[in-house]
Amino acid sequence: MSLQKFLKDKKYHSIKLKRTVTNHFEIKAKINGVEGKFILDTGASNTCVGLNEIEKFSLETEDSEHKAAGAGTLEIDTQISKNNKLKIGKYKEKDFTLVLIDLSHINNALKKQHAKEINGIIGADVLEKANAVIDYKKKKLYLLNKK
Repeated sequence: MSLQKFLKDKKYHSIKLKRTVTNHFEIKAKINGVEGKFILDTGASNTCVGLNEIEKFSLETEDSEHKAAGAGTLEIDTQISKNNKLKIGKYKEKDFTLVLIDLSHINNALKKQHAKEINGIIGADVLEKANAVIDYKKKKLYLLNKK
């Protein structure tokens, strides 16, 4: 039995992944009904959107004591936004918390490599909640809605 059939039988939803020129997987997702471009990052603990995306995604934010850190960066100030709706393909989260960070350094690096800017990062919080399975060969992400 193929992985695809096995996961389909278990009620997983498949989402196509697009490999970027920077060798990341890009994924489309909706936050509060608005579509954006995200990088799938298994090493990111939280799903993040750029601080400049507050209006686009209709986010209500509050300051956070949490500091974000990434490869090659110092601590970054963050904000959080609670009670959001996240949709990736047929996968849905109704009461989702996002971390907002300055993504300009990431988008500047992407632009230098002639890649398109992103609105955010899909992190391990979503992948864990959705029991995610990544099929690297077929470039598919499988997510399971909780009942």
